Amino acid sequence: FSVPCSAILSSYLLGERLNLLGKLGCLLSLVGSTVMVIHAPEDEEVTTLEEMTSKLKEPGFLAYAAILLALCFLLIFCLAPRYGQSNILIYLAICSVIGAFSVSSVKGLGIAIKGFFAGQPVLQNPLTWILVITLVASITTQINYLNKSLDIFNTSLVFPIYYVLFTTIVITTSIILFKEWVTMTVVDIIGTVCGFLTIILGVFLLHAFKDMDVSLGNLPQVLQNEQPAPVTRDDKNILIEVDNSSIAPEDKPKVFMLYT
Repeated sequence: FSVPCSAILSSYLLGERLNLLGKLGCLLSLVGSTVMVIHAPEDEEVTTLEEMTSKLKEPGFLAYAAILLALCFLLIFCLAPRYGQSNILIYLAICSVIGAFSVSSVKGLGIAIKGFFAGQPVLQNPLTWILVITLVASITTQINYLNKSLDIFNTSLVFPIYYVLFTTIVITTSIILFKEWVTMTVVDIIGTVCGFLTIILGVFLLHAFKDMDVSLGNLPQVLQNEQPAPVTRDDKNILIEVDNSSIAPEDKPKVFMLYT
């Protein structure tokens, strides 16, 4: 619900425009999210910190985490100072990449909290404190760059694009870390992919047509008043006809002026 709610509330509270296509994009994002939830994979049962530690130590996840860290440092120290103020994807990509670590940390801390109330010595396990530090650092970074993005760009654009990027990273992390897609049927895989593509289509409608004044009231006028764009000439020497051929006689010589 974050995508339609943020777009609609920003339209009423912050004065940001949300046209008919933007509302349709919000609806598609909501429908796509619902389809993804219906066909979501089953969560693999991880009940102890020892099992979580073994999964975090797998070579596949370690390589994946190293790639994410390298990408995050590249975005923060190289691309953000140059293009962060003009490209909406830079700050949101940082938030999304860091989100992979926050989701994994929340999963591990949930297991630790269950073990604590079950009387297990989770506080003596170093993984618990590693997860706490990782969660605090990742959430702080996400809040920082998300606020920077909201200060510069339209709220109704920030949250949908952030949702798509964040969801992509989370799905990839779940595949690599928890292997949640191993037991999925073909129908569930197709449903999940179609739901995600529907979300992307909704975000595209929000972003591509945000400056158009389209509503149910003026939709017929918008469709009827469309005129072909004027043809522009790139040649430096432009030949301009001065007199009006519709008024001048056919046998009258025409006058042309050549500008260089």
